[in-house]
Amino acid sequence: MEYTKYQHVERYGQPEVVGIEKGTCWVFPKIDGSNGCVWLGDDGAVKAGGRNRELSETDNNRGFFGKVTKDERFAAYFAKHPNHILYGEWLIPHTLRNYQDNAWRKFYIFDVVENGDYVPYEQYKVWLEEFGIEYIPLIKSLENPDYEQLVECLEHNGFLTKDGGNTGEGIVIKNYDYRNKEGVRKWAKIISAEFREKHGTKEEDTVEQKILFDYVTSAFIEKEFAKLTQDQEWSPKMTPQLFNTVFHVLIEEEMWNILKKYKNPTINFSVLNYLVIKKIKEVKSDIFKA
Repeated sequence: MEYTKYQHVERYGQPEVVGIEKGTCWVFPKIDGSNGCVWLGDDGAVKAGGRNRELSETDNNRGFFGKVTKDERFAAYFAKHPNHILYGEWLIPHTLRNYQDNAWRKFYIFDVVENGDYVPYEQYKVWLEEFGIEYIPLIKSLENPDYEQLVECLEHNGFLTKDGGNTGEGIVIKNYDYRNKEGVRKWAKIISAEFREKHGTKEEDTVEQKILFDYVTSAFIEKEFAKLTQDQEWSPKMTPQLFNTVFHVLIEEEMWNILKKYKNPTINFSVLNYLVIKKIKEVKSDIFKA
């Protein structure tokens, strides 16, 4: 098999996941690490990938490649399940730093794909447990949950954290029978920091301000900053790169949702870019002190 990128998980309430709560929903903790995947190559060797690329010994995502490709558990797993791809989170320090000391530098599976289709949790957890492979456990399964029930799950997500409670990154909502209007299976997410921020802030009026409010949250900025400084210390010379990266990811990953949510609005991108930079400076005030 070849490297296959994991799907983009949409924010709950966005057009891409309208109706996902209709039916049986499986709610999982979301942890703040680095997206990765493991599979069996055509040459019989265990392969590893990151969010956007296949990895190697020289491009190893802070040790992830060596960790999983030399782990005998994965070799044994793929000997029995050669057509599977294991997707998960390589837990290394990003935005959240309150995970238990023994939780770091482990790979936690959150999805298994077999022959191009997602395997339900109740099945893949049995397969993973057979080989002692870590996975992200279910918080709760719910029938036709309302928003309050999902928020309750969010408030009880302390998976792997030192103090428990709602200190995790957020939750992921899966409905294995769901397809959106385009016929595509999608998962949804609620991010804890974004939830807290939005429920304490008044929404603004212009479309550019609405986009900023809905999409350019503190959590979003902190996550992109963590990615940027993952392998290098922050330097003021990196300021343009930070501004450009946050704006680029916003446009690349969310523009389709923005167009659908606001019904093809006229957007002044110069104004939007200005607001994004202003928000970055507010969120990261510690590195932009005069």
